[in-house]
Amino acid sequence: MTGTYAPRAAVQARPAAGSAVLDVVVPVYNEETDLGPCVRRLHAHLTVHFPYPFRITVADNASVDGTPAVARALADELPGVGVLRLDEKGRGRALRAAWSASPAPVLAYMDVDLSTDLAALLPLVAPLISGHSDLAIGTRLARTSRVVRGAKREVISRGYNLLLRGALAARFSDAQCGFKAIRADVAAELLPLVRDTGWFFDTELLVLAQRAGLRIHEVPVDWVDDPDSRVDIVATALADLRGIGRLGRALVTGALPLAQLRAQLGRGPLPAPPAQVPIGLPRQLARFAAVGVASTLAYLLLFLLARGPLGAQPANLLALLLTAVANTAANRRLTFGVTGRRHAGRHHLQGLLAFALGLALTSGSLAVLHATTTPNRALELTVLVTANLAATALRFLLLRLAMHHRP
Repeated sequence: MTGTYAPRAAVQARPAAGSAVLDVVVPVYNEETDLGPCVRRLHAHLTVHFPYPFRITVADNASVDGTPAVARALADELPGVGVLRLDEKGRGRALRAAWSASPAPVLAYMDVDLSTDLAALLPLVAPLISGHSDLAIGTRLARTSRVVRGAKREVISRGYNLLLRGALAARFSDAQCGFKAIRADVAAELLPLVRDTGWFFDTELLVLAQRAGLRIHEVPVDWVDDPDSRVDIVATALADLRGIGRLGRALVTGALPLAQLRAQLGRGPLPAPPAQVPIGLPRQLARFAAVGVASTLAYLLLFLLARGPLGAQPANLLALLLTAVANTAANRRLTFGVTGRRHAGRHHLQGLLAFALGLALTSGSLAVLHATTTPNRALELTVLVTANLAATALRFLLLRLAMHHRP
């Protein structure tokens, strides 16, 4: 049996002359002071460190200062720099317009303040160029990220991402970092469904991508907060809350064509695993663990009840034998889904073999313990639990071998 998994096609490594592989969009509003240094630094970095043709697009969304003039001067000065002028404000609106008009197969954006270290740019887009991933985001919340910012913004950022996890079941770690990339073929399908034109644009795009079954690559970044940031935190937070509510309703009511998106964009199923890695292992492990916890508790209870009248070794034998039989029966039915009497004798024989090995482990542990010290009851139970954990792992392997590969 073969699977239908087909990886996303890689971007042409040597495109036609003059065509860019990557288009980095810099959305701006009234940034006449910072725009020049930002674009020159970004252009210099890409020229030296990026191995493919690139372009930079300044997306000016209705600036009323000298930003348009600065942008045109940069386009005249630096090769591969273009300008897109919009008459309405909104970062999301600017990104949608710039990405929709770009001929590049990989699209990215970053904030004009360049808070994110540019060394993360190639790791951000490389998985998209290779076809490994569909979207990529910089994350300031990974353990290996290095972030310099105030406590207020740190709390707000982490709180917002926790809210996304609870309200929208988001699995990506950082929705707000202004450092993202997307494949153009994926953007063409997702952008028409993204309604937000402001700061919630990123979150909405990522949630749709996740629900469509796309792979989102995350890159830990070094990030230094811009103390001159002009983002209105309160207004942005209120807009984000409205966006979460709107998107949540759309997901619940089925207003979004998620099934069609998943069928069109989602990655196909993986190939069938080899016999050595059978299907259902995670679920079987979870059920085996649940049965094991119940068996261990029953074993400890029986041991404690029999310990006084019988002594440690006989009590261990009796408790282990009774729980081993019950454990095999429970795992046969609940963990491995085997019903009826067919092969029941063989399965219980395997269970008794596991019992014998478990007895050897636990009895041997007790013998060593009593030979080296005079243990109290708590130490005795601790040693038995540890030995039982080892015996449990061995029991799972033996039972799975017997029940999974049955004729």
